[in-house]
Amino acid sequence: MKPELSLAGLSARKHTFTLPLNYDDPQGKKIQVFARELLSNDIDTDSNERPFLVFFQGGPGFGAVRPADNSGWIKRALTEFRVLLLDQRGTGLSTPVSYLSLAHFNSELQAEYLSHFRADNIIRDAEAIREQLCPGQKWSILGQSFGGFCVLKYLNDAPEGVKEAYITGGVPSLTRTADEVYQATYQRVLAKNRDFFTRFSDAQELVTQIAEHLTHHEVRIATGERLTIEMLQLLGINIGMEQGPESVYYLLEHALIETDLGTHVNPLFLAHFCHLLDFNTNPIFALLHESIYCQRSASNWSAQRVRAQYDEFNYEFGKPFLFTGEMVYPWFFEQFTNLKPLKHAANLLATKSDWPTLYNLDTLANNQVPVAAAIYSEDMFVEMSYSLETAKQVGNLKYWLTSEYEHNGIRMDGEHILDKLIALNRGKQLR
Repeated sequence: MKPELSLAGLSARKHTFTLPLNYDDPQGKKIQVFARELLSNDIDTDSNERPFLVFFQGGPGFGAVRPADNSGWIKRALTEFRVLLLDQRGTGLSTPVSYLSLAHFNSELQAEYLSHFRADNIIRDAEAIREQLCPGQKWSILGQSFGGFCVLKYLNDAPEGVKEAYITGGVPSLTRTADEVYQATYQRVLAKNRDFFTRFSDAQELVTQIAEHLTHHEVRIATGERLTIEMLQLLGINIGMEQGPESVYYLLEHALIETDLGTHVNPLFLAHFCHLLDFNTNPIFALLHESIYCQRSASNWSAQRVRAQYDEFNYEFGKPFLFTGEMVYPWFFEQFTNLKPLKHAANLLATKSDWPTLYNLDTLANNQVPVAAAIYSEDMFVEMSYSLETAKQVGNLKYWLTSEYEHNGIRMDGEHILDKLIALNRGKQLR
């Protein structure tokens, strides 16, 4: 098959697969699932003969990375694999979910439709694709963040399709409830706030000035929403990322400007603010994030309920301003324009109590597929202690515990991280 896209050092092919929305009703509604196959231009042998490495993106609700060249973890992977970048169902080019795509459903049908977009069906898609691309052959899999949740679900449901597995910053708890996850996560977010405001000595003053301005003036961001205190706090999702604290700080520096007519919020700040938040553009993240922790239980807006235990996050004049983290709140569906039409569906999903079980402890304890995981000790998104707990519960899983990287370390030093994990999985000495 002829490559359809040429990039610096690699070629790419597009694949689109027609798959069931609901695998329990294979003759029912269909969706399109997109994947991009990458092949190296720098090798002597035929790239078409190399085995596949399938990449599961973090999220949920985000399409796979769109590479510009042969670099990072992709460069390391292409030395021995063909890489398959999977747009998980509902993301990227895979029948993307939005308020527009759901507008013809009532709220109940929206919620029912969205209930098919968790990791269990992402894995069913992957297996259906494997049967078409390389029937009878196993492939290797790599998951970043939520993609790591997908990797463990793959090993739980279809280990016969996997030769080896890799996880970066995404080893989930197999048993912890959403409430337990958020109790740990709020503690991590408090620690990241302390680090941030210690490192940038004037950041508290800058963000407090913005917060005070917002209490007395109506300010609208570039996408039209009113900028509220709680929305400003959402910038904290970035302070747990590589180079995220710097991005947030530099944005705060630009926030307020003095004019002859008084103090105003800088239009540059209002535009860049939107770029650091994805709730309008990636609705699955808000709609289904809490469900990734649900097994025969409802989340009931867990992050909002657990937040009641942490009064520090409720900003008042005279108190330190704190950012929040990877939390989803019901008010998203009242304040973000593209989420407003999905408010009732979001409430139905938050109260859904019959989510299927994700993990079978006996199955994973007896796992035979080699698994190597990078666990980041300072991770703000995936609690280290829960990841280590899971590492003891999954057979044949080796891990590398490091404080060298933040949650998205693979974006910054992916070639080095993947090389270490491949060596770990194959019994070689780490460098």
